[in-house]
Amino acid sequence: MGVAKIEQLPEVKGIEIAFAGRSNAGKSSLINTLTGLKELARASNTPGRTRELNFFDIAGKLTLVDMPGYGYAKAPKVEVKQWQGLLKTYLRGRPGLTRVFVLIDARHGVTAIDQEMFKLLDESAVTFQLVLTKSDKIPVHDEAALIEKTRAIVKKRPAAFPEVHLTSSVSGKGFPELRAEIAGLVSACN
Repeated sequence: MGVAKIEQLPEVKGIEIAFAGRSNAGKSSLINTLTGLKELARASNTPGRTRELNFFDIAGKLTLVDMPGYGYAKAPKVEVKQWQGLLKTYLRGRPGLTRVFVLIDARHGVTAIDQEMFKLLDESAVTFQLVLTKSDKIPVHDEAALIEKTRAIVKKRPAAFPEVHLTSSVSGKGFPELRAEIAGLVSACN
């Protein structure tokens, strides 16, 4: 279900886990790989294609939420402002929102626009956790340093969960651990 206005939000079923990230950070690919359904979330080569909150009901116990990408959008400023308002309202008042996974493109690391999202999540008192995506596009010997650098940044954020996941939707790297983390959140809430 796609939601463009706060009045359209579906009833909360089970827990909700949202995925945020810069445009083109790999949110749709991550959701598709996570669920094993290649066409569940529409992936695009064009940044800024997701323009609403997309809700995916998983057996009535878990809802995955694909949030619009931040930091890039070929859209009128009025429309971008409307998405930002929807995001803020959703984050600040959604019962059942258990965690937001913020996706960070491993090639770029944490950027200033990511830090703005962290601030919004801190202010909204929503627990968030970082997922480094596209790890297949960086050298393996750079992974440990990237994870440590990312942990050091997130350690300073009050709403951040300290563990960082490193994933690749191409190779499947990191997905067993991410699935286990999400399963733990679901079982903890039941």
